[in-house]
Amino acid sequence: MDGFFDTLALYGKGVSIAFGGIGMTLGVTAGAIVIGMVIGLIMALGKMSKHKIARWPASIYVEIIRGTPLFVQILILAYGVPYLVNTLSDGAMRFNWNPIFMVGILACGFNSGAYLAEIIRSGIQAARSLGMTNGQNMRFIVLPQALKIILPAMANEFVTLIKETSILSYVGIVEITRSGVLWASREFQTFPAYIGVAIIYLCMTIPLSRLVAYL
Repeated sequence: MDGFFDTLALYGKGVSIAFGGIGMTLGVTAGAIVIGMVIGLIMALGKMSKHKIARWPASIYVEIIRGTPLFVQILILAYGVPYLVNTLSDGAMRFNWNPIFMVGILACGFNSGAYLAEIIRSGIQAARSLGMTNGQNMRFIVLPQALKIILPAMANEFVTLIKETSILSYVGIVEITRSGVLWASREFQTFPAYIGVAIIYLCMTIPLSRLVAYL
């Protein structure tokens, strides 16, 4: 019986350790979704523009971001950009991300923006199918009432983004997954650590997924 309670306590410890990274995960996700919404709106309007100078850059951005893995985008931003800046400056400056979680916010924000652009664009097109003029479209769809059409998809993107932040553990950001990895390597309790990580993610995503279904 004592062994059972010891095992239960061990898995509880894994959950507790993983819970320590929840603040970073939510902070990165919240910051990324704000950046993503701004970029998404700009890119959606750009892709629907009649002018090539606006449409082409927006289309290229969306295709590149959606066509490459988020992990690669994070590596480019975390390591490639500092290397490029330091190389171009010829040693005159030493650029490093400080704090590192800015990499997570920007990388996830840029990535989310490409997907939100398609969500927002579909909402605008749905409005146009109702016979609205461009002026009415901007007033009643792109602005606050557009949430009626795109809110469920945006909420689903938020849930997805929470899970995708686990990749940030590879660049040293101590979010939920990284917290579990550090404990596992320190205490050699691999299975309890990762089960604890999974439980924390489930506790976050299941209620949000139910909310999305309701919306």
